[in-house]
Amino acid sequence: MSRSSKKGPYIDEKLLEKVKKTDPDGKDVIKTWSRRATITPEMIGYNIGVYNGKEHINVQISEEMVGHLLGEFSPTKKFIRHGGKMQRQIEKKK
Repeated sequence: MSRSSKKGPYIDEKLLEKVKKTDPDGKDVIKTWSRRATITPEMIGYNIGVYNGKEHINVQISEEMVGHLLGEFSPTKKFIRHGGKMQRQIEKKK
């Protein structure tokens, strides 16, 4: 469920400070644990390492991502596959 429009988007203050201090064209990765922070236009062009519970996933911020949450681009669960015996037979044929 989205945040109330009356409150506005949640933006982590520490993350914004880190973004302002670094160079957007640089190869530096800004590490953050704030998956709930909303992506703002100031973050475009930066590499942000979003924590997924195990490691930091590098996310290159682009214009299409503005308004989304950082956690949407760093999956927390790894999908292995569906199926059992039939699935193994199908994979052997390939």
